Amino acid sequence: MHNGQGYIAPLPEGVIREHVRFKNRYGLCLAGDIYYPENHDDGLSAVIVGAPYGGVKEQGPCVYAGELSRRGYVVMAFDQAHTGESGGEPRNLSSPDLFSESFMACVDYLGTKVGFVDRERIAVLGICGSGGFSLLAASMDVRIKAVITASLYDMTDVRGMNHLDSQGIYEMKKALSEKRYEDFLSDRPEYIPYFPEEPYKDLGSLPETDPVTNEWNRFYALPRGHHVRARGGFTTTSGLTMLVFDALAHIKEISPRPILFIAGDKAHSLSYSQRAYDLADDPKELYLVKGAEHIDLYDNVKLIPFDKIDLFLRQNLK
Repeated sequence: MHNGQGYIAPLPEGVIREHVRFKNRYGLCLAGDIYYPENHDDGLSAVIVGAPYGGVKEQGPCVYAGELSRRGYVVMAFDQAHTGESGGEPRNLSSPDLFSESFMACVDYLGTKVGFVDRERIAVLGICGSGGFSLLAASMDVRIKAVITASLYDMTDVRGMNHLDSQGIYEMKKALSEKRYEDFLSDRPEYIPYFPEEPYKDLGSLPETDPVTNEWNRFYALPRGHHVRARGGFTTTSGLTMLVFDALAHIKEISPRPILFIAGDKAHSLSYSQRAYDLADDPKELYLVKGAEHIDLYDNVKLIPFDKIDLFLRQNLK
């Protein structure tokens, strides 16, 4: 049962948060939180917020949901299938199909079960890896009227992410295909978490690794963003699907619905937002946050451009 604990940000005054559960089209139960203003009228715009890859609704999504609800929106934050409090076995399995489906299942719920939501005014906001899956969902589901990505990561760009040539692609496929034999014989897939069960005390106690891993640790491995249900990573063989899937293949078909790409000008992931922006058709905008690194757009309310997000939503959810 949902215990209401583990949120990395307090619930703003005047905002109500309700826990809900509902099924996607595969019959898997998804867990979500709906945020809305305590005093509200009918016909509100709604935003569906997806967590960073491997994250949960109690982390970055609760930051966005609280602030946007304070500004008058209904917001759904959810756990992806096979993660967090959502259903699905084995745990920590990743699939671009399932993960984009989750956004569409949230649209199903908001458009039918929340009577004060205007189903013609629903947007999605994907943080980090959810940015790619939110774009994929919008390229399929025209009920989604606008898309926002924050610190976009395209998790299906495994080839570019790992700088793989044709031989490297073959070797990765071979290793992951052989791993399937091991998983089948052991009756459980290999899962190696990135982050500890208990957070490190402070920055000074973090292990020194490479710059990108250091950045992940500054959020996920510290009290700042640590959550027991978000230890990072997915089952090893999840990588096979990502090798042959392209979340941005149909991004042009989101047009004429608008896309707002938000990224820090110091983010190691900036190239993902730039590439997606180049691939998309108008209307689109790439908005750079001065001085922000990738993880700043998870929870740093001094840098997350909520005024810009609010303006974009008001202009495009008419």
